[in-house]
Amino acid sequence: MIVSTWPQIKRLWRTTNRWFWDTPERALDQAYEAALKIKALENEHFNGKKVGDESIQYSDRVQSYFKSELKKYLNIIQARLTEFNTSRSVIGISEQINPIELNGKANPGNQFNSIPENDPKREHILEICEKLNYIDAVVNQYNPEPISKVKLPISNSSGITLTKGPPQESSRQINQSRASPLSTPQMIERKDTMGSNKTLQDDLTAGSDTSFLPRSLLRTMGRIQRELNPESEEEVLRNYRKSKIKTVISVRFLLLLILVPLLTQQLAKNFVIAPIVDYFIPEEKAPLFLNIDLEEQAFTELHRYQERLEFQQMIGVTPKISEEQLEEQLQQKATEIAEKYRTTGSDAIENIFADLLSVVAFGVIIYANRQEVEILKSFLGDLIYGLSDSAKAFIIILLTDMFVGFHSPHGWEVILESVARHFGLPENRDFNFLFIATFPVILDAVFKYWIFRYLNRSSPSAVSTYKTMNE
Repeated sequence: MIVSTWPQIKRLWRTTNRWFWDTPERALDQAYEAALKIKALENEHFNGKKVGDESIQYSDRVQSYFKSELKKYLNIIQARLTEFNTSRSVIGISEQINPIELNGKANPGNQFNSIPENDPKREHILEICEKLNYIDAVVNQYNPEPISKVKLPISNSSGITLTKGPPQESSRQINQSRASPLSTPQMIERKDTMGSNKTLQDDLTAGSDTSFLPRSLLRTMGRIQRELNPESEEEVLRNYRKSKIKTVISVRFLLLLILVPLLTQQLAKNFVIAPIVDYFIPEEKAPLFLNIDLEEQAFTELHRYQERLEFQQMIGVTPKISEEQLEEQLQQKATEIAEKYRTTGSDAIENIFADLLSVVAFGVIIYANRQEVEILKSFLGDLIYGLSDSAKAFIIILLTDMFVGFHSPHGWEVILESVARHFGLPENRDFNFLFIATFPVILDAVFKYWIFRYLNRSSPSAVSTYKTMNE
């Protein structure tokens, strides 16, 4: 049965793999088709002008219908281009479509021109660039206002600098960042700002600068100065835009870090590793018990079943049976228990390889998105240091009591037992006690060092509140 189903599994895997690797091109084609439909609406109903142009005489209901169709196609384009960019970064398709080559297409004289004209890759890149340019040309005219070019920080700074440029250039750049496969935060620059643009690193190093005036007074004076600045409204808008962009990138990347390893673990275990384990380790050759703990659990379960049968016969719940019938029921139960623990052993072996693949997927995401990692660190830093002093103290007390407090050994013991059971390892009480006696102590030292080294500088009032609440 396993041999007969193995070709089907291989075909299913090839089909799934082909569908997965074709995701970027499929998403780009769908976005291109939506742009073609928008262009068809313009040519057929608005004489080549924008959809919803008031110079074309239509009733309000007809205009509303065309605008709803336009909105639908624009949403499709945005969703499919997001899928295009995300899938390229996830599956590492940059090896197939090199962004440097795409830049060469946009800028003659770059490395794109070094590709031979008869190279199929050149035609493929040309096709992608033509589709992206066409999508940009269609979508650009429906942008209400150009957004300034966005530059995201590659350093540990939390400031995202938006630099102004000419309106046409600015509009072209932001639309390329939306639709182009180069729309990862690669245009990076660090800008030291003050006031609302103050970064996490500035907060941490601010304690080293001495002044005869309190920092709170200096911040208040700086805030008043910014409010009197005639360009303060534009600065607030820029700050809002860059904060919004940083939040979107951080949340999207955080979801990517969580979902991709989980999906990799589950899909690899069920569709790749499980068939391989079943193929090389048939059911009749699989070990019955991986360790002595599983064996003791099986014996205890069988013994409890036997006692339950005898007890039910004694109180008259079930009719009395002969020794042969009792032996037959016990044999049937023993077979079920053996099958159960054989499956448990196979699952433990599969978990090892599936978890390794999920760790590899996590590492690939981190390595391929190092700029997003910096943005996420900046976002989390702003989120943590933006809390009130009471909230900071509450979170610190909660985490310390949970992981290094009086009741934490019980939680660590449960975690260690669950991990050992997940990988089919025997429970080692000595290792558990040694881990519980050392790791929480190290963690407690790290907490205290962080409070003393960083939090005491950036937020001394939070440290004071923490000490008061802890006492």
